[in-house]
Amino acid sequence: MAKMVILLVRDEESSHEEFVERLRAEHVPIAEDLPGLVEYRTSVPSDPERAEYDGISELYFEDPAAMGEAFDSEVGERVQADAAEFMQVERNETLVVDEEVHVER
Repeated sequence: MAKMVILLVRDEESSHEEFVERLRAEHVPIAEDLPGLVEYRTSVPSDPERAEYDGISELYFEDPAAMGEAFDSEVGERVQADAAEFMQVERNETLVVDEEVHVER
């Protein structure tokens, strides 16, 4: 399983609340259609005034090749274009990680 973690930074014109609304109401429905996407999670800070980032996206794919194909697809291009409309994508931090679960209850 390949996992992409993106630390999200909103654009300067939006409040944190506006960012969260746009993320959940408009961006997530586009990203849900990424080909090969196995799981998709978003998280937002409970105290945004004390957080460096406005949210976290976690996207799971079967392998790195599937991840690359997803973002090279037409849907992937739409996802990236949409993100650029309400995020400072150049300030987002993206990590592709190997996840290891230590406790699962």
